[in-house]
Amino acid sequence: MSLLQDWQSIAYNQEQSQASLQAFWQKYFLLEKGIYEKLLEDPDTEVKGTVKELAEKYDIDIMPMTGFLDGINESLKTPNPIETMEEDTVVSLAFDKALLYKNMIDAKADWLYELPQWEKIFDEETRKSLFKEAKNMHTIVRLDKKVGRNDPCPCGSGKKYKFCCGKKN
Repeated sequence: MSLLQDWQSIAYNQEQSQASLQAFWQKYFLLEKGIYEKLLEDPDTEVKGTVKELAEKYDIDIMPMTGFLDGINESLKTPNPIETMEEDTVVSLAFDKALLYKNMIDAKADWLYELPQWEKIFDEETRKSLFKEAKNMHTIVRLDKKVGRNDPCPCGSGKKYKFCCGKKN
């Protein structure tokens, strides 16, 4: 099994009690926050090393490091091979600052996007703009014209929409 599969079997174990899973995630989120605090202190320096070296650098075990790498992967300038990585796989934590901030907002991780380190990276106006962008990332824009009650039904029946699919029960 790969590290990622091991991590997922622990982190998403449905056989654990709800309280046990909640305690697991609370502990993980504290570790994650600690890593981000350090990373965001010097956001332009690429942190690179094997999974094991990075776990040692941030003083955590391999499994939480794997979870961290899984979580940050979509925000990296070059994604890591998380599906196949092992302890000796070299990985990079070079992240796109704006994308990371928006992904934290999208994940509803307020303990991360509200870290004071962000204030040194983006001014308040930029943070507000990124917040708005993140909130709109999943907004669905309707491109097709709305069907009117008296228009032909789009199902192709030949009836007016109000007498076919638009008929109220």
